[in-house]
Amino acid sequence: MKSWYTLAFLCFTCVCRGSPSCPPLCKCYSRRAEVVCNEVALTEYPSGSLQKNTTMVTIQYTNISSITEDDLSATPQLRELHLYNNHLRRLSSHLLRGVPQLHTLDFTENKLSELPEDVFSHAPLSSLVLKANRLEKVDAKWFPHNSNLTWLDLSGNLLTRIPASLLQKLSHLENLDISNNRVDRIPSNVFSPLSKLERLNLQDNKLASLDAATFQSTSKVLYLFLSRNKLSKLPQNLFQGLTQVRVLSLDDNQLRHIPTGLLDPLTSLDDEGLDLTGNPWLCDGQMKYLWRWIQKNKNKLFLPGTITCARPPSLAGRSIVSLAESELDQS
Repeated sequence: MKSWYTLAFLCFTCVCRGSPSCPPLCKCYSRRAEVVCNEVALTEYPSGSLQKNTTMVTIQYTNISSITEDDLSATPQLRELHLYNNHLRRLSSHLLRGVPQLHTLDFTENKLSELPEDVFSHAPLSSLVLKANRLEKVDAKWFPHNSNLTWLDLSGNLLTRIPASLLQKLSHLENLDISNNRVDRIPSNVFSPLSKLERLNLQDNKLASLDAATFQSTSKVLYLFLSRNKLSKLPQNLFQGLTQVRVLSLDDNQLRHIPTGLLDPLTSLDDEGLDLTGNPWLCDGQMKYLWRWIQKNKNKLFLPGTITCARPPSLAGRSIVSLAESELDQS
């Protein structure tokens, strides 16, 4: 009797591969109206074999190269679409017109290099992932005015600029990831519309400098990642408004000194929340502010013993925390 109930439950939950109501080689879970196609020989989006009440589609590691508005219109109740590691090169304009409930869209690791206007309009998207594609630019015309997006991941592309016109449409963003691109300059007020932003990832770019007003309007940021850029100088008031920051990474840049007072506003840092490792610190008289800050806030630093002097030769390799203040005067 028990085995009969188990079989009945499984039949209710999962439609076997290749059944009339499920795309060939895919798995369909009727209880959740979910379709999963993983590492199968698909070359086209399987719209013809999807049920209208499907709410979630995951297709990964296939040879699908395009997707159109008509493809998605076959599932008008779709809420999540995950298309990881496929060969998508093209998306049609007005792509989401037939899926008015779609809130999550993920195109991670495809071959998208440019997108048409209005491609992400017509659906209340809250999460959009375009990670690891071939995009060289982003266009404000992709999105509707006052978009619902709270999560945008553009990491791992070929971007060199962040247009202000784009972010003006995305005032609800809480997470913005532009890491691992080629961005070498950020306009001073580009983040001003993002008053709800909590997480900003700019690491692995080519930033050599930042304007003092860059983060002036992002007072709710909790996590700020600036690792592995080319930053050599920071404005004294750069972090003035970031009183809620819990994690800040500045590791692997070209910092030799930081200005007096730069770190004072960071009163909410987590333990080990600040990473200054991997910079070529010059341990001379201009290092005194940082040295004193470190002495008072060792617990706030990630691996404080590995924050070392690059110069002068007499102190090279010494951890800053181990120095006596008098040694800085002698350099």
